[in-house]
Amino acid sequence: MKRRTFLLTLVVISLSAVPVLAAPYKALIVTGQNAHDWKGTTPVLKQLLEETGLFTVDVAQSPAKGEDMSSFKPEFKNYHVVVLNYQGDSWPEETKKAFVDYVKNGGGVVVYHFACAAFPDWPEYNEIIGLGGWGNRNEKWGPYVRWRNGRVEFDFSPGRGGGHGPMQPFAIDVRYPEHPIMKGLPPRFMHVPDELYGWLRGPAKNLTVLATAFAPKDKGGSDEHEPILFTVEYGKGRVFFNALGHTANELKSVAFIVTYQRGAEWAASGKVTQPVPDDFPTADEARVRP
Repeated sequence: MKRRTFLLTLVVISLSAVPVLAAPYKALIVTGQNAHDWKGTTPVLKQLLEETGLFTVDVAQSPAKGEDMSSFKPEFKNYHVVVLNYQGDSWPEETKKAFVDYVKNGGGVVVYHFACAAFPDWPEYNEIIGLGGWGNRNEKWGPYVRWRNGRVEFDFSPGRGGGHGPMQPFAIDVRYPEHPIMKGLPPRFMHVPDELYGWLRGPAKNLTVLATAFAPKDKGGSDEHEPILFTVEYGKGRVFFNALGHTANELKSVAFIVTYQRGAEWAASGKVTQPVPDDFPTADEARVRP
């Protein structure tokens, strides 16, 4: 019997030749003016999105306050989600129209902290963000949104729009546990000392409250369960509002990190694939990352 010899050919593939999958979503952070420390927070907001592996991130920085804004024309339509870290001079009319069209046609938006104080006299912006504060906002802008007796209530009482007491730790209560952003999170979790926004008011159209925090009167609050995480539908667009994160220090809070990352993914795609991390805070203990 003839013996057959088979030759085994070993093929070595260089790892460098294996294509690396690109992040599926493109994000744009809009910044450049803000009464808060945008220079400190913008790099952190960018890093937090990039570390998920889901985003490539660009930054559109406006001219400084009082300078010519006519050339500030970010290409919103090129992105899946726009993160607003801006509160300052009005944008050119062309830019404002491009932003509204972007959201109306299905673009995603993340409203970060003090961006809710921007553009009080721009009606479409107020509808897109749902609730805002400061900038002389009052009852003419719309109602307060309250969580009372287990449900959302609109409060049309006259009064200011926007305020907060001193920096304080607070618990966050999940009100819509089945929403993709909140799914899997504990019903209550702690956040580090931060500004606890209250008295926000606005059109509140197509607004869904995801989570609230109680703002006690003895700590400068409204004595109400204030909405601090919520979504807004505007046209075909998805908007996520996150009131947390006064400075880069508060952005170390895992409560902020996880809700921001998950909210950005949802705004970009309508879904959330990120698991809840092991270091997520509990009802009794806030958690931070270095």
